[in-house]
Amino acid sequence: MVQTIIIIAVIALIVLWVISIYNNMVRLRNNRENAFSNIDVQLKQRYDLVPQLVATVKGYAQHEKELLQRITEARSACLSANSINDKITADNQLSSALAGLKVSVEAYPDLKANQNFLQLQSELSDIENKLAAARRFFNSATKELNNAVQTFPGNILAGTFGFQKQPMFEVMPEERKVVEQAPKIEF
Repeated sequence: MVQTIIIIAVIALIVLWVISIYNNMVRLRNNRENAFSNIDVQLKQRYDLVPQLVATVKGYAQHEKELLQRITEARSACLSANSINDKITADNQLSSALAGLKVSVEAYPDLKANQNFLQLQSELSDIENKLAAARRFFNSATKELNNAVQTFPGNILAGTFGFQKQPMFEVMPEERKVVEQAPKIEF
């Protein structure tokens, strides 16, 4: 009788332990998804602002059509991306296109002085800063989930319940070369 109670107690403890690990992984997965939702909000603001910025620049830079077309296409790709990983890839492409726009704007002093452009540029800069913060939060949530999935004892149960290591929001390899270089400041 005592042995049966001990066996039942041990089984109950193991079941509670498994439930605890599973619930923690679910919480971490949901935190990661919530973190990406925060990125989505910032991306939506960015996507809504980009057409205004492009329209303003078009008025000044007719011959920059290729760059503006690239931005428009990248924005469309972002809006049509469905999975988190597709959205990360599409957003990296849009970030690269917008960086090209910033470089192009340097050639147009009249554009830089235009009040509408300055306001849009300020809003875009604000959104980019918020987006960077949201990406850091997303990567933090992803790291926590990955730690739970890859460390003992979670790694034993993760595969059983379908939890896998998830990718971080990182700079694309072709952008890494540019990011690693110090910016050139000219007066």
